[in-house]
Amino acid sequence: MTEAALLPRTEVPPGEPGRIALLADGLDAFASRVAAARGAQHTLDLQYYIWQGDLTGRLLAREALKAADRGVRVRILMDDMFALNRTYGLTALNGHPMVQMRRFNATRWRRWGRWGLLLEIAFGNWHLNRRMHNKAWIADGRVVICGGRNIGNRYFDASDDFNFRDLDVVAESHAAADAAAVFEAFWASPLSQPIEALRIRSGPRRLRRLRRRLERLSVTREAKIFLDAPDRAGRRMLDIDPDAIEILADPPDKAAGLAGSAVAPVLEELFAAARREVLLISPYFVPGQAAATQLMGLVGAGVRVAVITNSLAATDVIAVHGGYARYRARLIAAGVEVYELKHSAEGSAGVFGSRGASLHTKAVVVDGRAVFVGSFNLDPRSANLNTEMGVLTRQPALARLARRHFARLATGARSWRVRLAGRRLVWDDGTSAADAGSEPGATRFRRAVALLVRVLPVESQL
Repeated sequence: MTEAALLPRTEVPPGEPGRIALLADGLDAFASRVAAARGAQHTLDLQYYIWQGDLTGRLLAREALKAADRGVRVRILMDDMFALNRTYGLTALNGHPMVQMRRFNATRWRRWGRWGLLLEIAFGNWHLNRRMHNKAWIADGRVVICGGRNIGNRYFDASDDFNFRDLDVVAESHAAADAAAVFEAFWASPLSQPIEALRIRSGPRRLRRLRRRLERLSVTREAKIFLDAPDRAGRRMLDIDPDAIEILADPPDKAAGLAGSAVAPVLEELFAAARREVLLISPYFVPGQAAATQLMGLVGAGVRVAVITNSLAATDVIAVHGGYARYRARLIAAGVEVYELKHSAEGSAGVFGSRGASLHTKAVVVDGRAVFVGSFNLDPRSANLNTEMGVLTRQPALARLARRHFARLATGARSWRVRLAGRRLVWDDGTSAADAGSEPGATRFRRAVALLVRVLPVESQL
């Protein structure tokens, strides 16, 4: 790989204007990644918390492989948590001379999978509870796609059970070079290990088998729906001033407990500077006492504060809902608008007919100007344990699009407005209402788990 390491980048010069767009549609998000991979000339750096070996995961692996065939240096850095015993053969990509793969914060007792991870934690390796939650797709230091999406069917509207309502930013800007610098820092971190060091086998023979499987997949009807999807986002990109966009990212040392968050303080400053409106979208919303107090104080100062999160029926992490429920009534009583996404939200049907929905977007809009989209949830885990990253812009035109996205999610067809009637919580969608304690659509099991977490002292882990 020595010759690959010497390949030049083609970053957008810092003084040049850039272009930017929001990617709310799953097909757009998939197609934008394909377009970036196909347009790459020198480097393709991919950093993800989860990369699943399903339809979209394999199709994007195929695009990375095709880029490598053209002579593009491809590096893939994945968090090890969701890679344990779930490599799906995609690590065979490492057998290509232009591809390198590393795992972040890997368990040494990998042969026992999740049990090995739990044993390591039990014997004192608590650093394994700190994960790399970053999501970035970077081509040539010119294009970056960053936001909430991992790689997998549920993030691209391709699941047949439920799909995540998610959001990315695609930027052709000097900020892509900043994202590439973040990638370099993580790639060089002592916590990032080559997969060879983890005894994960790869080689020419495995690569040939993988290549044959990917090519067979690419001609199926399901695959062609995605591979033939037009990159509609490219036609909706907005010009942006170079000073109006920046990458926010935690250092890799945060995962070792040696550094604090670089993202949380910036968001706190954004909230503190708000004068008219703060809109928050966070699927895992556990604000903690300090953030809850700040949000309630903003309302007291005349700022509109509105939050969209998952309902208990829609969330994919039940425990987090228990932590959120501790603050819900208090926030509503102070005047914070609270909306919860329905499990069967209108417009949740995916490409293959799924009717279930779960919120996965992490976004902030302040005063119709500042917009943050990234991997950061408003919860203790994002603030203190996991590494996070995102894109912060100060672009009124993009803020208008983000506000419209918030408004679409908050409609009664997609979300409940949670209100207080005396001391009773009421879920209202404009046409019907669910009474106190019902947590509409949630099973008894979900209610029981959420209630248990609500009373346990586990908030720091949520």
